[in-house]
Amino acid sequence: MRLRYTLPALADLNAILDYVSARSPQGAARIHARIQMVIELLLAYPRIGLPTDDATIRRINTSPYSYLVFYEISGDEIIIHAVRHGARDPSGMPGASHPSQAM
Repeated sequence: MRLRYTLPALADLNAILDYVSARSPQGAARIHARIQMVIELLLAYPRIGLPTDDATIRRINTSPYSYLVFYEISGDEIIIHAVRHGARDPSGMPGASHPSQAM
């Protein structure tokens, strides 16, 4: 399996690490290492993540940290679409269904 990050996913990861690093450089290093370990696990077991509302997007958490990695399995490639904090509004996350607005 090959691994590819989308530009938004790289921006997500950089924003997370910048935010945490400003408060705790060691914390940022631990979070980064855990996210990398989870992504390495995906390369060996691509279907380990949970399906989302979008059949092509799966998600996996980075426990003990509250981040979610949203990814797609495409042939022999795993595409990382986003890395988000689990407390964020789920409607803006990849694979979330978008209910129509009522008038």
